[in-house]
Amino acid sequence: MLFLDISASGFYEKFNAILSRGEEAGREVEQVVNGIIADVRLRGDAAVLELTRRFDRLEATEMSDLEVSSAEIDAAFLKVAPEEIAALELACKRIARFHEKQKQQTWISTEEPDIMLGQKVTPLARVGIYVPGGKASYPSSVIMNAVPAKVAGVGEIIMVAPSPGGEISPHVLVSARLSGVDRIFRIGGAQAVAALAYGTATIPKVDKITGPGNIYVATAKKLVFGQVGIDMIAGPSEILVINDGSGNPSHIAADLLSQAEHDELASSILITTDRRFAEKVAVEVEQQLKKLSRETIARASWEKYGAIIVAETLDEVIAFSNRIAPEHLELAVADPFAILSKISNAGAIFMGHWTPEAAGDYLAGPNHTLPTGGTSRFFSPLSVDDFVKKSSIVYFSQNGLNRLGNDIVKIAELEGLEAHGLSVSIRLKTEL
Repeated sequence: MLFLDISASGFYEKFNAILSRGEEAGREVEQVVNGIIADVRLRGDAAVLELTRRFDRLEATEMSDLEVSSAEIDAAFLKVAPEEIAALELACKRIARFHEKQKQQTWISTEEPDIMLGQKVTPLARVGIYVPGGKASYPSSVIMNAVPAKVAGVGEIIMVAPSPGGEISPHVLVSARLSGVDRIFRIGGAQAVAALAYGTATIPKVDKITGPGNIYVATAKKLVFGQVGIDMIAGPSEILVINDGSGNPSHIAADLLSQAEHDELASSILITTDRRFAEKVAVEVEQQLKKLSRETIARASWEKYGAIIVAETLDEVIAFSNRIAPEHLELAVADPFAILSKISNAGAIFMGHWTPEAAGDYLAGPNHTLPTGGTSRFFSPLSVDDFVKKSSIVYFSQNGLNRLGNDIVKIAELEGLEAHGLSVSIRLKTEL
């Protein structure tokens, strides 16, 4: 863990190791992923079966072995406690209610009497959602990807999830049914992304792939983009906590560790204007680490990519935050609303001392699929917009074309495109 003064010489050089983590995907990973994608495109189901046996230790002989049956999902409901099902149902309802507010309708403008313009909003026909597996079970990832798709009106949702040894968490299966997933395949990695992007005899081709995954999944999504849409290239998780010396150090420590326990590449950063508060948080982190069941992972993350930074003023703190554009940003200050307008880059903003980032992870309502690695400068959280496409609508009456046609022809002539101009001028002052 770095303990730094923001005004110290070489601050950003020392901090750069945190910012650049996860960028070592490199050519080796890309070569491996390119090979997997090419294999799935060439051999389809046979390649998916072979790669699943190799990487997920799942001895499947038929593709039917890889698809989760309705009976398996029924059985999962019997394994999950009623109060846990109720919590997942509550999350689905709250997330659906939030995302309903994002919906846009087809609209038509008739401001001009002889021209009609508009926009047609159409849900995607079929999407694939990737749900991580391996180090932890993520029912929340199912809900955050599937519910907005259902709200948007997507026709079919195909879910893929790695299942080492063949087992998928019953909580994941319950969440899939509650959130409206249509089909589930126990496959993961780059082969799952390739199967969704190009389709096989068993796995249908989708229009878009969403959801986070490891470096192989992220690289595969990047390589198939253009063949299908993707939400974003997700990197390791991160949290930045802005603090003014107010609040409880143990709360801040817990928030930092809530990201550190994700994986060894996660980054947890506190920047505060109070050095004594910073020192108390550092002590609290060490004490809480010892109590975590995932201490090994959290400690590796904290020691390599954690940081506590001391600044002189909140303006310095805010400038730093906007520069690194964090995925999760906590405004753990006495008056978070006073500085909210100054925040320009963040995936999600958590306001005040009683809004831990974990509330947003699970059931506050907004999506937890967020831009990472500084990409909140230009990316937004996953939303209903990710599951629809928009078409422009243009209608000119004869009077409308006669009114604007000469100007259209002039612009076509400026570009030297004679046929463009002719397609308009040939219609002017003539009948069908």
